[in-house]
Amino acid sequence: MGSIIATIIAATPYLFYLYESVPDEQVWDTFLFTYDSKNYGSVFVLAWTLTNKTIPLLLMFIWFFTCRHWWYHVLLVPIAMFSFQIFTIFNEDLSYVDSNQILFLIPIMAIIIPSIYLIRAKVFNKINDAGKTMQELEDEFKIKPKGVFNSIKEYF
Repeated sequence: MGSIIATIIAATPYLFYLYESVPDEQVWDTFLFTYDSKNYGSVFVLAWTLTNKTIPLLLMFIWFFTCRHWWYHVLLVPIAMFSFQIFTIFNEDLSYVDSNQILFLIPIMAIIIPSIYLIRAKVFNKINDAGKTMQELEDEFKIKPKGVFNSIKEYF
């Protein structure tokens, strides 16, 4: 499984440049679909914008499902941000992709940031009580490897 993840990470520069295979025209007609890029004026620009959001989102998902540290839930904030940005790319009513998104992230951040702070407070309480080093406590809070699919099952 580690080799597959490493291959995906190594292939991200190639995945990013997939947008170059999209034609530089307003209407893209394929045998599967027809897409009219009204706001961007070109499907090429749309594809470039989309790859600028999907590649970091892919890397964030890999980091989230493979991270063993106690703070890994904070990665949900940038995952939510990139997901919302991808949603707004396809929303034809919006003309600016990266505007006012912090307002939509505030509820997510309001849950995750205090949760991470509480975990941090518990860690420091254990340091004061147990006499352990920070590294020993972090190792104690690390999640043992279960595999990517077991991690996904844990959340759904």
